[in-house]
Amino acid sequence: MKILLMSNTKIKYIPYANFYLNCIDCEKNDVHFLIWHRDEQADILPQKKVTLHEFICPQENEISKYKKVISYIKYRKFAKTLLKKEKFDFIIILPALPGTLLYKYLAKNFHKKFILDYRDISHEKIRFFRKIIANLVENSVATFVSSDKFRDVLPICSNIYTSHNFDPQALPFRNNRRQLPREHYPLRIAFWGFIRHKEVNISLLNRFGNDKRFELHYYGNEQATAAAMKEHIAEKDIKNVFFHGEFRPEERYEFIKNTDIIHNLYDVENDGIQAAMGNKYYDGIVFYLPQICNKGIYMGERAQKCGTGICIDLKNKNLADTVFSYYKNLDWEKFEAACDAEVENILKEYEKGEKIITDTLNKI
Repeated sequence: MKILLMSNTKIKYIPYANFYLNCIDCEKNDVHFLIWHRDEQADILPQKKVTLHEFICPQENEISKYKKVISYIKYRKFAKTLLKKEKFDFIIILPALPGTLLYKYLAKNFHKKFILDYRDISHEKIRFFRKIIANLVENSVATFVSSDKFRDVLPICSNIYTSHNFDPQALPFRNNRRQLPREHYPLRIAFWGFIRHKEVNISLLNRFGNDKRFELHYYGNEQATAAAMKEHIAEKDIKNVFFHGEFRPEERYEFIKNTDIIHNLYDVENDGIQAAMGNKYYDGIVFYLPQICNKGIYMGERAQKCGTGICIDLKNKNLADTVFSYYKNLDWEKFEAACDAEVENILKEYEKGEKIITDTLNKI
């Protein structure tokens, strides 16, 4: 069988692709991967036998929507040409956005012959866009959502299942931080991923900047937001904030050793963020790291309910005291038990999803 994984970014930014690749026998099937190479940074190679198709078109994430439209028109042309040329038997679309560009073609040529991976709310408030998403879900043989909260914007269908931004390959490294002393000062609050949400991070700099009890560490892609943060840091002469640049996914197994609290804060006005379950939530429960999340978002509510983190208000002038007190008074035995329970629950859903993918491919 000839299978295409179709994405609009680089492999290193979609670790959840392994959720699907692990269910495919790449020796018996002809597996292809369409990626979008947007910058000059090196990508990682698939761990399995896969034919790569690279759409090369430089584009920063923090640019105007108009410029993005032009790039996506070019991407659509490239993807459609690839589909016609290669004549695939099955497609896995991750995330959903590439599918919205080709929804008519997919409905006509791949009805019940593709899986949709839905991981972000973008323009669903627009009626036409919401209809496109519904069309994709209904024509897919299966749709996986990375957060149950996403079901609120999708049609009620029996073919929607829950996956997670969970990386089983991280499990052998669970004790990397746990085996080190917890009493470390200053406390190191770390963020990893694409650095954006300028207002949130500027607020964080104002609350924790030059507080001798804390350090702020940022690992990841730096564009306009990081530049604005560095300018603010220079203006305020803040000394306890550090940027470490891009990293490979496996490198986090090392820098978590130098992390005490995960910064899992985002723009709460963004509908997609309010419903999302981010990668760092799972890193927190896997590596036994407490996380600070926003009030009013699904991920934060889940962390607080499970006992794996707290929800905070960035407007709180005493925020640094609140976070310091939270960490200092943590019952580590209860916290680690909460992480274990959450990992166990997620693993069950993850394995159920793998079985659904395997059974689906066997029927094609």
